[in-house]
Amino acid sequence: MDRDYQEFILKVERKTGIDLALYKEAQMKRRLTTFYEKKGFSSFNEFFKVLDIDTNLLNEFLDRMTINVSEFYRNRQRWDVLDNKILPKLIKQGQPLKVWSAASSTGEEPYTISMVLSSHYPLNKISILATDIDANAIQKAKIGVYSERSLQEVPSTKKDQYFQQKGAYYEISEDIKRTVSFKRHNLLADQFDRNFDLIVCRNVLIYFTEDAKSILYKKFSDALKPGGILFVGSTEQIFNPNKYGFEVEDTFFYRKI
Repeated sequence: MDRDYQEFILKVERKTGIDLALYKEAQMKRRLTTFYEKKGFSSFNEFFKVLDIDTNLLNEFLDRMTINVSEFYRNRQRWDVLDNKILPKLIKQGQPLKVWSAASSTGEEPYTISMVLSSHYPLNKISILATDIDANAIQKAKIGVYSERSLQEVPSTKKDQYFQQKGAYYEISEDIKRTVSFKRHNLLADQFDRNFDLIVCRNVLIYFTEDAKSILYKKFSDALKPGGILFVGSTEQIFNPNKYGFEVEDTFFYRKI
């Protein structure tokens, strides 16, 4: 790792609590180099000097560092498995489910969870914690306005029921918004709450190193109730689930033993 980037990592961690060393180096370094060059800087050192005093630049940097590419019902078949196979087993246990959408980006994922749960519970019984490291993404999620492209996989009944078209955009209903509580959270540095029935963390683990992934799988396992489910993205299969106290429930779904 070159010295300029290494020093940048240390300074960013001191300033923000975010440890860039836990992200895959080649991808992160390439993304941030492109960003600072666009902004007119020629090194990480030069970039940080301004980052340290310019809040707008810092927020832009955090946006670039995180990957806010999301859509509703991404990989739709997996959501159908959640709806038809996973949730009926979890719901048999009686009480409303404790659900966490981790690395929730601009809100498509937690709102999708809410729409799926709405087939099983009245909305006033649904409560989802949604967390992300990026305050800007959380702000966009709370506003809840999306392009048509983000809604391509939404079932037509849910689209009619829970979205209102406003020009070229769609706004999600207040009823669905009320089911989700957003909070800023750093997966790699912050503590996890406990006793979740379902944790959904999709399409973010691929950006972490193997060591960081291992830490997160253990933390997710500890955060679930026995019998609780971790739902990961379609490129994020856990190859040794037993190591973390999981068993395979279905493809990309892991049950805590």
